[in-house]
Amino acid sequence: MKKFFDDIKKDMKFKSAGPGKKLTEDTSTKPDRVQSSSSAKNNRHAPGEGAQRAGAAALARVEQRQRPKVHTSQDAIRSQGETTSPYPSTSVPVKDPSCLSVSGVYFTCPLTGTTLTKSEREAHIKEAIFMRFEEDAVEASVMMVHTFNKDREKVKAAVDIISKYVDNICKNPTEEKYRKIKLSNKVFQEKVRYVEGGREFLQAMGFMSVMLPVEGQEEEEEFLVLPEQTPDALELMKERRDRLQRGEPVRAQLDRQPQVFGPSPNAQHFELPPEFYNLTAEELKKEQQQRSDLVERNAMLRTKAMREKEEHRERRKYNYTLLRIRLPDGSLLQGTFYAWDRLSVLFGFVRESLVDGWQPFELIAPGSQKLQESDEVALAECSLVPAALLTFTWDAAVQADIAAAGGKSPFLLKPQLLETIRTLS
Repeated sequence: MKKFFDDIKKDMKFKSAGPGKKLTEDTSTKPDRVQSSSSAKNNRHAPGEGAQRAGAAALARVEQRQRPKVHTSQDAIRSQGETTSPYPSTSVPVKDPSCLSVSGVYFTCPLTGTTLTKSEREAHIKEAIFMRFEEDAVEASVMMVHTFNKDREKVKAAVDIISKYVDNICKNPTEEKYRKIKLSNKVFQEKVRYVEGGREFLQAMGFMSVMLPVEGQEEEEEFLVLPEQTPDALELMKERRDRLQRGEPVRAQLDRQPQVFGPSPNAQHFELPPEFYNLTAEELKKEQQQRSDLVERNAMLRTKAMREKEEHRERRKYNYTLLRIRLPDGSLLQGTFYAWDRLSVLFGFVRESLVDGWQPFELIAPGSQKLQESDEVALAECSLVPAALLTFTWDAAVQADIAAAGGKSPFLLKPQLLETIRTLS
């Protein structure tokens, strides 16, 4: 197992900071951006024999897996950003990155901070979770259960059975039968065996694999057996059970790739990469061919219901949307969003980019539509896909009071954004 860890560390250039610290990448070109998991703040315990066994069992799963390649830095990924085509672009995406409004759609691993493409997400997160067995086998196995298994009903069933094992042990700590799990048992076979991470969690809590004789059988069978526990150990088991019950899937987070451009007459020109579309390139080409036929149809009298149905169908063609916000000084703030992000996500993105984000502001969509942060509607439902230019305005009354008090800030956006300002040509 040591050799396997050495190989993985060499391949991925990870380094473990020890118990209670984050995993980071030993790559000088990577941005210093690492986020710990939600349970990283919990008290950690040095891995015992059970944790080591759980780690060995988990790592055995990946000995035959292809290890993911660590991606380049975000700065390199974002090296392209020019725009040339009319807005909004629904033509077949061009392949030359220099012609795109944004070079692609990227994600951030919450465990390592690594920037990933869509195709890299799953393999990288799995590898990061396996690496976490060195640090905390219980946390890693909880992540396995909730991340590796797509069927949430099966996950819930497995968690319920494992929780019942723990409850029975804590209520009857001296009774050996509650500390033995026969692996051929029907309940274990149906509810736990095929849920990745279930066995690893039990082993991380101290269960050991033992071959035992079975009454009425000539051959021994495999059991998971837990030694008798002290009162303190029983309390720790309850805490770990609760962690399993509260567990959530580890998901890569969408990198919004915030970018600032100076004032430009090309603010409404967008050219999107293929990742923004739900349609394949062939489907997009076919759609482009049909667009000329739609001109006459659009000129025909249609009911409101017919128009809304067609608009809804159009919106569902996109996974993501690229939004630009024109600020009072003419500069542009750009970010990438899921097509079904709520308006509150957009307002939060803008607010976090401002020096004075506490001040009230308004966002005006195309067609002079005033967006309301409190509205529980998606960007797609506001016709803000696949790309749109919005207008930012401060609340006039509040600005008047601030100006009268002489408290107006000379800068609108935070310095780190202004340091990367570019020209939109």
